[in-house]
Amino acid sequence: MSVLRLDVTHRAPYEGGRSFGKTGPYVYIEGIAHFEIDPLDDANQGVTDIDLAPVNESGKVSFSSDFVLLKPALPGKGNKTMLLDVVNRGNKTVMFAFNDSTKSNNLAAVNSSGNGFLLDNGYTVVFCGWQADVPRVPGLIGMRAPFALQGDEPVSGKIMNQYQCDENQQLLPLADRYHDLNPALDEIEKDAVLRVGTHPTGKFREIERTKWSFVRVEDKEIEKNPCYVRLEGGFQPGKIYQLIYTTSCSRIVGLGFCAVRDICTFLKYGTENEGNPVAGELDTAISYGVSQTGRFLRHYLYNGINSDEQGKIAMDGVISHVGGGMRGEFNLRFGQPSKDVCYIIPELFPFTDLTQNDPVTGNKEGLLDRLCDTGHVPKIMFTNSSGEYWRGDAGLIHTDLETMSDAVEHDNVRKYQFAGTQHGPGSYPPILVRESDGLKGDLPFNTVDYRPLLRACIRNMDTWIKKGALPPASTHSNFADGTAVESKDIYRRFEKLPFVRSTEMILNPVRLDYGPDQHIGITSKLPPAVGDIFPALVSDVDETFNEVSGIRLPDISVPVATNTGWNLRHPDMGNQDLMIGITGGLAGWSVPLAYSKSAREKVGDPRPSIEELYESEKDYMLKVEEEVRKLLALRYIDDFDADVIVCKAKERYRDIVSIHNES
Repeated sequence: MSVLRLDVTHRAPYEGGRSFGKTGPYVYIEGIAHFEIDPLDDANQGVTDIDLAPVNESGKVSFSSDFVLLKPALPGKGNKTMLLDVVNRGNKTVMFAFNDSTKSNNLAAVNSSGNGFLLDNGYTVVFCGWQADVPRVPGLIGMRAPFALQGDEPVSGKIMNQYQCDENQQLLPLADRYHDLNPALDEIEKDAVLRVGTHPTGKFREIERTKWSFVRVEDKEIEKNPCYVRLEGGFQPGKIYQLIYTTSCSRIVGLGFCAVRDICTFLKYGTENEGNPVAGELDTAISYGVSQTGRFLRHYLYNGINSDEQGKIAMDGVISHVGGGMRGEFNLRFGQPSKDVCYIIPELFPFTDLTQNDPVTGNKEGLLDRLCDTGHVPKIMFTNSSGEYWRGDAGLIHTDLETMSDAVEHDNVRKYQFAGTQHGPGSYPPILVRESDGLKGDLPFNTVDYRPLLRACIRNMDTWIKKGALPPASTHSNFADGTAVESKDIYRRFEKLPFVRSTEMILNPVRLDYGPDQHIGITSKLPPAVGDIFPALVSDVDETFNEVSGIRLPDISVPVATNTGWNLRHPDMGNQDLMIGITGGLAGWSVPLAYSKSAREKVGDPRPSIEELYESEKDYMLKVEEEVRKLLALRYIDDFDADVIVCKAKERYRDIVSIHNES
């Protein structure tokens, strides 16, 4: 096996030996996983620049990853399924997504298990590093990968960074976000380019070379190579900057695919003698990725890399959450895996799981083509919020571009649109400033918490794999019933609301030409040539301006507010006509309905009022309870969440009514 060994650095009872449901106590294990793969093996040929990786005396490529494992202390009490958290930029995600815990990388913290859902149900939870540029910061989980070499020298070439600030800044790092830096090879490189624009697919203006420079100094520390860019007068809030320069930092980022593949097969099939701490305790591996790592899993599937060197299947199930129709720089020379913008990353088409034709370029391909050839197609769920639809790409995963009709779906795939939600779960009451980055939206952020839908997904996935019980049917906007509509047309309807600003900056993915070697993970044309846009398809809306298609929680089907997956930038943040999400998380908004007809008519609000929709609180709650029963029957939620959903609906209704009464 390609996992040479696991070096365990810490082992302890989880949460002091607390018992979880029928599973009992858990054990916390962390350490370093050491890998060694054969660069000539067919299983690894999809990794870009694997032939340029340094090899050891055995002719193998070595790398290592951080790992953390939560396992039942009593193996017979577990459910024999591992849930692999494909960590997002080094951050653990599944405890927040499935257990409603607070976001934290410290699993030793009090109550890090949240509501205990995963542990009560016996899952073995695994976190494994896959991203080669995650900094070595306590709590973050990363991978140490080699650099590509030509002879004894690092490969050098052009790299492109994109930046968008929310406040004026003088210096920006030569990296994406907080990740390991990619120093400039030449401090005075004449061919380096810095461009600025206001829309990702709009016109960019090149900034005079004398107005900006590469610098070595940050916080009075002298860097060996220039690792920052400084702009005279500073980088302006909201503007989009693109920097193209030469570097010699090309980590072999595609080894991340091998890391997650091989940790799955090792933990499923490895023996106690080989150092497997869960030997004989697992038979199923489900992987979960969110946002960046939802895209990573789409790319993993596209590369067809789900079989290890022994031909064993790694992931039995994949939940790719809020990845939209994108992939990313996960297998690219000079790749920066954190890039998340479908207007600059070179990997978009194909969008659909089965083969499709792009009528503009003539490209013909499907996301699962390579996996279908291997016969190791896992069970797959693609789940998306409204945010990825409004970004423009999520609707493409179920669209036949040639006929502009609904695409045929692979038998092993389900696609779920979470109606009226934003990229990350919302919280009530609505927030005005996003805690993670201090960003302000033009309207209060979306309040819909969709995590009950994720919990149902993993239950349905587990029974699909183990018992062959088919999961609920895919549900999303579509052409057959006329609910798939161009976002620009829906936005014109939103402009009728008195609190919505007009904008022409609607988002569409775009065809990008990075040169003839783009298909093998090499971008020779920077910036890329910009081609035709793809259609941006979203759900139609009803009279309350809530979405009509997808899985509709009571927030949407029995509304007391309008809930969207898009939100404009606040004027204080700069570039106010652009939607949030060109860098960083996509955002939506929630605005309550007026309480009475007279109140809405006074401000010119065309949405029906709460009094017009519901005779009383009792009437409202009866409708909520009926919607919850429907969701339970369809298995889009399960009993674990039913009562909580009802209680939260009552709280929202009473809160909005009380605000009306106070006014």
